[in-house]
Amino acid sequence: MQTDYKSKGLRLLKKGQTGIIHAVFSRFGLILLLLAIQILTLFSIFRWAERFLPHIFGGTVLFSAIMVIGLLNSKINPTAKITWLIVIMLLPVFGVFLFIYIQSDIGHRALKKRVDQIIGETKERIPASEDVMERFSREDRGAASLARYMRRSGCHPVYEKTAVTYFPLGEDKFAEMLRQLKAAEHFIFMEYFIVEEGIMWGQILEILAEKAAQGVDVRVMYDGTCEFALLPHDYPKRLRALGIKCKMFAPVTPFASTHYNYRDHRKILVIDGHTAFNGGINLADEYINQKARFGHWKDTAVMLKGEAVKTFTLMFLQMWSIDEKTDESPHFLAYPSFPAKEAKGYVIPYGDCPLDDDKLGERVYMDILNRSLEYVHIMSPYLILDGETETALRFAAERGVEVILLLPGIPDKAIPYALAKTHYSPLLSSGVKIYEYTPGFVHAKVFVSDDREAVVGTINLDYRSLYHHFECATYMYATDCIPKIEADFQATLSKCRQVTMETVRRERLRVKLTGYLMKVVAPLM
Repeated sequence: MQTDYKSKGLRLLKKGQTGIIHAVFSRFGLILLLLAIQILTLFSIFRWAERFLPHIFGGTVLFSAIMVIGLLNSKINPTAKITWLIVIMLLPVFGVFLFIYIQSDIGHRALKKRVDQIIGETKERIPASEDVMERFSREDRGAASLARYMRRSGCHPVYEKTAVTYFPLGEDKFAEMLRQLKAAEHFIFMEYFIVEEGIMWGQILEILAEKAAQGVDVRVMYDGTCEFALLPHDYPKRLRALGIKCKMFAPVTPFASTHYNYRDHRKILVIDGHTAFNGGINLADEYINQKARFGHWKDTAVMLKGEAVKTFTLMFLQMWSIDEKTDESPHFLAYPSFPAKEAKGYVIPYGDCPLDDDKLGERVYMDILNRSLEYVHIMSPYLILDGETETALRFAAERGVEVILLLPGIPDKAIPYALAKTHYSPLLSSGVKIYEYTPGFVHAKVFVSDDREAVVGTINLDYRSLYHHFECATYMYATDCIPKIEADFQATLSKCRQVTMETVRRERLRVKLTGYLMKVVAPLM
């Protein structure tokens, strides 16, 4: 059967056929139902046991005290401890059971076991070069020690001979992405948080369908939250009809979905084992400014060509095989990566898993801040920090390092925007400079420091990215593109307004109150 490809791209979604109704009956709906039942039950019990209220009150206080002592001695992040203390003190019964439910992680035990198994089986799949590590250590012992830590948390070796191209806008990445997809001969792996039909995805899908028809192994994986409003629940089936292998990560299951925090926020494209893309850009029209949602959309990405692509190939296959028993990595890692012999510097692609004890995304950022000598320039869409990260930012500034945060001028969400404002005063008081992008929304996740190292990836400066999501990024040291990253930062900075203590004082009362109140539960969001 011949497929009719439209000039604006292939589309499979019929208007109105999204997964909203299906999603309503997910874990969110289950929690609301259980909460309503609990409130009614507790009300009935208290009406029946009014004469025992002193005993109930005393038992509740004792139970809460025991929980507080246990909480203070737990391994939970200190900022999250404060949140749980408040929840338990305000809601002694419901708060305790909510804490036990979340910390027991019942819904994720199978997932954690499987992820641990995959990481354990593939941790040494890509051999680390001791010669490369030795050269890196001679050049910068501090950065090399970070590389050793990154290797400890997964299969993240340090590479030479990898050319990195930096894209300052989604439109730039999209144009190159289409060219590279058209050149694919063996396999295409795509893993994205958001896929939405439109100009961008339509043109990509048309190429993917053509390549699949030619015998190329085409695989697409997107996060299950897309079915809430963007795609129908059966969208993978529709793609499979085109010859494209497709999966949703953690699809929403009616009244049983437990995957609320651990979303797949990664953005990875691998072509034939020699080319990879990474960055903040999802597959939707606002990311290439074909649709204006919050003014101009500022996003970034990188393209890798060379040996470091192997890590992104492995990272994709690790996620793909979570619900399978077959390990396909030896086959796909055998494809040649074509080392870029003239490329300078060192590259480390890495992933951050929320199911282990290594908070790799946060620690890479903190290590860069702690080793910086002259400047650390940061772009992030969100600023919802724990005490450790805020301290690292402030300490770097207090040491005399120029720390600049570049944040959105037009927010996409009211609550994260208000929460970001709660960090402004302490950061400014330590000398951190804060700017807001006047033309619109900054979705880029960029760290660049001292003209020598940078990170471009998917990891925001917020709790969800640093603690609750699967993430990925590209760490670069002395690569050719680092001056371009810094030049883009400066060009973007010229379009920003500076935040001062005076502008903080003049902030709207509604925004301030929202931030203060929501900060209590921010670690749980």
